[in-house]
Amino acid sequence: MLSLQKGFLLKVVILGIGKTNEKYLEEGISMYEKRLKHYTNFELKLLPDIKKYANAPDLMEKEGVSFLQFIEKDDFLILCDERGKRMTSVGLADFLEKQQISGARRLVFLIGGAFGIGNNVRERVDLIVSLSDLTFSHQMIRLFLAEQIYRAFTIIRNEKYHNE
Repeated sequence: MLSLQKGFLLKVVILGIGKTNEKYLEEGISMYEKRLKHYTNFELKLLPDIKKYANAPDLMEKEGVSFLQFIEKDDFLILCDERGKRMTSVGLADFLEKQQISGARRLVFLIGGAFGIGNNVRERVDLIVSLSDLTFSHQMIRLFLAEQIYRAFTIIRNEKYHNE
């Protein structure tokens, strides 16, 4: 792997909806947020829950409108979905490094709500990745994804964290 210099221009965002309800998840996410600040410009952005909806498709569409308002034209948008491309931790590190080298400014990892993502957002997605064949709550995925992004940066820097 190429050695990346400090002073990343790349911004990595985890975008989700609704607050994190469990304290242990908040603490874990906060720990990785702090660690990631040493490697990249990192942000966890949680949009407010949408409370009123007639059914799941309506809710996904309304959540999609909220997501799309946050996503910029030049963002590389990555949807986390169990039906997406499977990627190892080393594969994620390679992907992040290639995005950095290619001059990408902002990578946005999108975690949908409880019912998933509407077609209005799926049409904008650049890549769909799977973190597991298992299904996890959207709140737990925030922690898992933050840890995997941190792990990827330690792999890029050849630091002791990832064992292979």
